[in-house]
Amino acid sequence: MREILGRRRRLLSKRFGGRPEPIGAALTFATTWQWPVLPGVGPKQTGSPGCACPDAECVVPGAHPFDPGLLAATTDARMVRWWWTNRPTAPIVLATGAPGPCAISLPAVAAAEALTILDRAGVRLGPVVATPDRWFLLVAPYSMEQLGELLYAQDWVPGSLRFHGTGGYLVLPPSETGKGQVRWERAPLPGSGRPWLPDVEAVVDVLVDTLTRTGVSAPEF
Repeated sequence: MREILGRRRRLLSKRFGGRPEPIGAALTFATTWQWPVLPGVGPKQTGSPGCACPDAECVVPGAHPFDPGLLAATTDARMVRWWWTNRPTAPIVLATGAPGPCAISLPAVAAAEALTILDRAGVRLGPVVATPDRWFLLVAPYSMEQLGELLYAQDWVPGSLRFHGTGGYLVLPPSETGKGQVRWERAPLPGSGRPWLPDVEAVVDVLVDTLTRTGVSAPEF
């Protein structure tokens, strides 16, 4: 039995290019960090830009819930293990909002500049998730009222800035979607407990200012 399990681990490691298996990451998110997750629909096929969902014009190929729906997100280890045992390559979808983190996302080029500015200002950041076209800064859960007050204080909010709060979602590493590999731009500390998250107030001004200065204002899909 040990030989069979060892061979299976080697095969899976080769299959995922040496990256952590999604099932292990999903279990860490759900059980250690108490972030509710569920399997995403995934790309039409490995390396394909298409989505496995019925929408031929899906704007987030492979990077969204489908079956089960978002409300099924859970921190239950048995459910998570069952999902990824049956669908080992499924993307890991995080249901944003308490008890999990919220997030702010923006186009990748502007996000890289914003992180440099935040670092220079001494702002402590939490984990940052990177996809080929957008980066997601994970922040502590916020309410719609709290977010509304922050945005009302801005002269203008660029359309390319997106907020992922209660009822939203994003895809976590080491998932693969129709747009490519999802990775950590700023990874949580290895072996650490639940990651620390900044308040949304600490980052929103810099993100808005960066997008305004760089002219990245229109929504990107």
